[in-house]
Amino acid sequence: MEEGKPSRTAWAAASHRASHQLLDRPLVFEDPLALQIMDPAGEALVRQNIEFQRGRGGMRALVVGRSCVVEDTLAAAVKQGLRQYVLLGAGLDTFAYRNPYPDLRVFEVDHPDTQAWKKGHLERAGITPPASLTFAPVNFEREALAEGLARNGVDPATPTVFAWLGVVPYLTHDAIMATLATIAAYPPGSQVVFDYGEPRENLPEPMRALLQARAQVMASIGEPWISFFDPTDIAAELRRLGFSELEDLGGDEMNARYFADRGDGLTFGPTAHVMRARV
Repeated sequence: MEEGKPSRTAWAAASHRASHQLLDRPLVFEDPLALQIMDPAGEALVRQNIEFQRGRGGMRALVVGRSCVVEDTLAAAVKQGLRQYVLLGAGLDTFAYRNPYPDLRVFEVDHPDTQAWKKGHLERAGITPPASLTFAPVNFEREALAEGLARNGVDPATPTVFAWLGVVPYLTHDAIMATLATIAAYPPGSQVVFDYGEPRENLPEPMRALLQARAQVMASIGEPWISFFDPTDIAAELRRLGFSELEDLGGDEMNARYFADRGDGLTFGPTAHVMRARV
């Protein structure tokens, strides 16, 4: 992202969640604030471009599917007593404003520019941040994640669920491993959910061309894809860091769990994965 401007991918992810509420039935991910948080101007833009969004079912499935995994993970953890949830790269995520768990503390971690942009959206949309939410601005180019979390009140001695959606492809391998190492240092029972893509060489030729075209678009807007992982390799790295329970959901697993028996073609694509890792 450019200094002083919010991430374009944060806007794109929010527009896919909002479009899902309008286009797809049955809903995979019900989010009554997805349109409202876009603010009136943003909602109008989503509605204006809805026919274009209709043809982007694969991206909608990725965005809403990964949100389902993280919120299902959180719900199960809360039942077991977990009380701390951290969204890394929160963007325009709405969970904190529809949080059904009275004792759950929520921390939204994001670049200061993106967080300021979100606060503007919230104000214009008439959404009041709840007392259970803490905004945690962290500039990762100048501050280590562990320091930023501690500075904003995240308790490193408390088991925590981390959501890290739509971020990994844009980071270097070293930055990804450093973040995962920080999470792995949290107490047993802590979990992280993140998405990643496989390298082009793992894919059949037609998919390689599609992935390359999409990668060129992302590079042209200044947010290039940098990192890809072979499933075997990322699993080995997670276990080396101290994660003992892994669940890697590829296209087949995601479609069986969330997109089965649909007649509208909303399908999770074959190149992306959603990983849940437990300390």
